[in-house]
Amino acid sequence: MRVKRTWILPVAFGLITLGLPLVCRAADEPTVADVQKHLDYVWTLVAAALVFFMQAGFACVEAGFTRAKNTVNIMMKNLMDFAVGSIAFWAIGFGLMFGATAGGWIGTSGFFLSDFKPGGDPWVLAFWMFQVVFAATAATIVSGAMAERTKFVSYLVYSFFISAYIYPIMGGWAWGGLFHGGGWLEKMGFIDFAGSTVVHSVGGWAALAGAIVLGPRIGKYDSKGKPRAIPGHNLPLATIGVFILWLGWFGFNPGSTTAGNTSIAMIFVNTNLAAAAGCISALITIWIIGKKPDLAMALNGALAGLVAITAPCNNVSPTSAVIIGLIGGVLVVQAVLFIDRIGVDDPVGAVSVHAVNGVWGTLAAAIFDIKGFSIGQLGVQALGAATAFVWTFSNCYVLFRILKATIGLRVSPEEEIEGLDVNEHGESAYPDFATVSGTSGGMGSFPPGTPKGKLTPSGVPQPQPSR
Repeated sequence: MRVKRTWILPVAFGLITLGLPLVCRAADEPTVADVQKHLDYVWTLVAAALVFFMQAGFACVEAGFTRAKNTVNIMMKNLMDFAVGSIAFWAIGFGLMFGATAGGWIGTSGFFLSDFKPGGDPWVLAFWMFQVVFAATAATIVSGAMAERTKFVSYLVYSFFISAYIYPIMGGWAWGGLFHGGGWLEKMGFIDFAGSTVVHSVGGWAALAGAIVLGPRIGKYDSKGKPRAIPGHNLPLATIGVFILWLGWFGFNPGSTTAGNTSIAMIFVNTNLAAAAGCISALITIWIIGKKPDLAMALNGALAGLVAITAPCNNVSPTSAVIIGLIGGVLVVQAVLFIDRIGVDDPVGAVSVHAVNGVWGTLAAAIFDIKGFSIGQLGVQALGAATAFVWTFSNCYVLFRILKATIGLRVSPEEEIEGLDVNEHGESAYPDFATVSGTSGGMGSFPPGTPKGKLTPSGVPQPQPSR
């Protein structure tokens, strides 16, 4: 007896119709590796955005700690740091820092982002974006130490050189293997996870060289060489800036994993604890010394703790992070007072925050290493910190001397007294509140048409009555 098979065709068609989408879906289902890769991209770029936002923090801190008559100039310099730095790092810096290198000294490929090919792996783009915001941070640190008396055109020149050459070379020695190659310090086991040395000490030592070559502001020291306070015009703005920087550091340190994984939890905690501890210890220290709880010092204490924890944020315990921050807060107060006494005028404490605590954080990475202390590791850390000083300070000192001898580094005394906003930019940040300035502070600049005063031997302008 023959069996009818007319049912086979519709059943087969139904199975194919139902099963084909399932097969295709299984074939397209992302693997765990795919998900992790995408998460790494997203986290790295979000962290880059947080670090970029730190430019706003630096602008607010520097403007708040300086006089109103120079606010436009401060904002312009922070803006141009990122604009000029992005182009310089794209064209030259990234290749020097992360290009292929045989001896671990200098990169020789990757200029103009040539490592990226259309249709190729876009990781180089995400990695470049994260690195360029670090380069801009190193350049911005210099702005505060040289504030209120530097020619804008000279600032643009040295901002380019720091982003294109000085910072990338040091960064390649410590971090070159993050992309390919590998720097000589990195191969020795140098620990600088997020840049206490590579970013902050480099920026701090460059700032020191600039402040020395530039000289102090008019009126900073009396006829006997005793330092006088020149108060900033807007501490609320400076406070907002520190909060922005504190937030940005949660991209700066945890983002340096360039991976969205569980290791970022401890880095977040260590970063926050060190900042809090630095803020508290700086407050207590200046309260004891000056008999008043000084806001500016407390703000710099928080930044000092953040700088100090940047190198060891992933290899110390939370308790150690608190100790590192506490010491950093004391160091920044003592360093600010010491640098003032030796005749170096640093309006925002950039050298004390970034250079001094950059060194401290680099050494702390060995002293408090969660794996145990090693004198050999401490030696490598000291070598890295010393290398950053020698490389950066010597190069920047020469650069600033060349600028001083050629296009000029400092504005004229008359321009400095009137303010850089009017003379360098033809603008005023507070046009409705401009008043004649005295020895410091005030709203800053002489209004247009006001008769200018004469300089006394100490360099303080003495306003003359209108006729």
